[in-house]
Amino acid sequence: MNSFFARKYVIQGIFIAVTLIIIARLFYIQIIDDSYLLSANNNVLRKVVVYPARGVVFDRNGEVLVQNEPVYDLLVTPIEAKDIDTVLLCNLIDIDVKGYESRMKKARSHSPYRASIFEKQLSATTYAKLQEHLYKLRGFYVQNRTVRSYPDSIAPQLLGYIQEVNDKNIEDSKGFYRPGDYIGASGIERSYEHLLRGQRGVKNQMVDALNRPQGIFMEGKYDTLAISGEGLIATLDLKLQRLGEELMKGKMGSIVAIEPSTGEILSFVSAPSYDPNMMVGRQRGNNYMKLLDDQTKPMFIRPIQASYPPGSIFKVVAALTAQQAGVIDEHTVFNCPGGYSYGGGRGFMRCAGGVHGSMSLIRSIQTSCNTYYGHAYARMIDSRGMPRPQAYDLWRDAMLKFGLGIKLGIDLPGEQPGLIATSEYHTKRYGNDKWTSSFNISQSIGQGALGITPLQMANIVAIVANRGFYYRPHLVKGIGEDRKVKPEFTEKISAGVDAKYYEPVIEGMSRAVSQGTARSVRIPDVEMCAKTGTVQNPHGENHAVFFAFAPRENPKIAIAVFVENAGYGGTWAGPIASMMIEKYLKDTITLPKYIQDRIYNANFLPKPKPTEVKQEDTKNKQQDKKVNTQAHVATNEKKEYYVHHSQIRKYYE
Repeated sequence: MNSFFARKYVIQGIFIAVTLIIIARLFYIQIIDDSYLLSANNNVLRKVVVYPARGVVFDRNGEVLVQNEPVYDLLVTPIEAKDIDTVLLCNLIDIDVKGYESRMKKARSHSPYRASIFEKQLSATTYAKLQEHLYKLRGFYVQNRTVRSYPDSIAPQLLGYIQEVNDKNIEDSKGFYRPGDYIGASGIERSYEHLLRGQRGVKNQMVDALNRPQGIFMEGKYDTLAISGEGLIATLDLKLQRLGEELMKGKMGSIVAIEPSTGEILSFVSAPSYDPNMMVGRQRGNNYMKLLDDQTKPMFIRPIQASYPPGSIFKVVAALTAQQAGVIDEHTVFNCPGGYSYGGGRGFMRCAGGVHGSMSLIRSIQTSCNTYYGHAYARMIDSRGMPRPQAYDLWRDAMLKFGLGIKLGIDLPGEQPGLIATSEYHTKRYGNDKWTSSFNISQSIGQGALGITPLQMANIVAIVANRGFYYRPHLVKGIGEDRKVKPEFTEKISAGVDAKYYEPVIEGMSRAVSQGTARSVRIPDVEMCAKTGTVQNPHGENHAVFFAFAPRENPKIAIAVFVENAGYGGTWAGPIASMMIEKYLKDTITLPKYIQDRIYNANFLPKPKPTEVKQEDTKNKQQDKKVNTQAHVATNEKKEYYVHHSQIRKYYE
């Protein structure tokens, strides 16, 4: 009897233990471990992220610059991906078996139970083929999204591109971005990211055991709508931009054209350029590396990041600031014997135009007389009744008011301030503060310790066109349906020179076109005011510079053109500016065809670097090195300007 009761309690204990184990397991499965819930839900309910369309970008006349086109991301939930016809899938999306395995491994490491991207940005054609077989590929499904498309393939450095977010982007966004999202990486895509990106939504979709959609869950009661990004109206003129890029093919340099009355940028050319559509699609990574390896640096934004000595166009600023300082006026005359003698006769700065004789302010602009500006600079530094460094600081402050040596505040990332050396730099360089204008006289004609971006050059001529003020140059003139304008772009900024001092300078610029250094690029029935420049370059051909505005009264366009290694400004940069101005004002080009052909066909790009060095070429290269060394010695005075330039960079760094 006792053994019967003993067996009874043992059996009861077993049943209780089994029951407790089952209850504990059920508790673990239902409360603690969510993998079965996720798997069950994924067989019934799928949360599909609805990505918003980024805002469309238009030019100033309503032409589309950037739009969206549909692509499809293939997602996978690894735990559901069973009995997959691997060869079929690989053929459908154009990958190999090794690629399939690496993608699945990555998806499993992300989460076996959660969907993650298997392959990004499938085209509509690829998706159409895939869709027919998707029911065979359990665990795989497609998510719609959009990427950028550039109908005219222009202005990539301005418009920018988007890329997938990284960990830092996600962290900085405080949860807004998630893995797989896209973000503006450069250009106005980056500057206006918070407006262009929109707000993602979520759609709850019912699916069956074969992963086939079965309708919307609860009639969309728990769905959230995606909100498209704001559209932008760019300041760019599509036709003018297209012309500028055509004219700069085969060249390195910049074109920046501004509407003086608003600061709106009409054309923004950085050459060499590239097709912005290269930065979209599955080949984006390969294309990106090709662009990075290109020795001409097409992704370098020259209008705001390249810094050059301005050359003779700087004489316009020198003439204005010297008048404002009271050291010269409209009637001041200097004698030009063919150059400017300085340092007690120890140095001589030649005048490119030869002997000019008696030289007035207006004529000095017209003929680009170096001698005149050597005297003007000497008066600014040496004849103001104060220590030279203090007088130099006043001169430098006047340059800063013209937007030189500072960032202008354009709505693009990566703008550089250029270089205007401080008096401390010169004092350190010369070892004491007893230096005079003769120590840095090359600055009087836009050489030496100066660096100006093409955007700043265009802004200078916009200031002259406005007779003394400017608006911050910008690339977006309207945001959203209301076409809002950022308040910082409506601020009127004074250049610190009274309006009365501009007329003699403008008259000199007008005469430079009608009868001076720019007469070959005159525009019929348009009074264009311009200044040519040739920037010395010890490493090759000189750089060609030209800036202008037109018409003289009520100006509509101000432009700066910089062509690297081209030679004379009037020969190469001038015709480009003339064609751009006439196209914008008259929608035609009347410059003689032989000049147009010369510009279109010119190629100043460096020759490709050899990929390998042959042993037999060693002697020739050693001889070339010797010749080059002799050439550098022969151009030592010219090279000095660039040495100063690099020293300034080191000094400020």
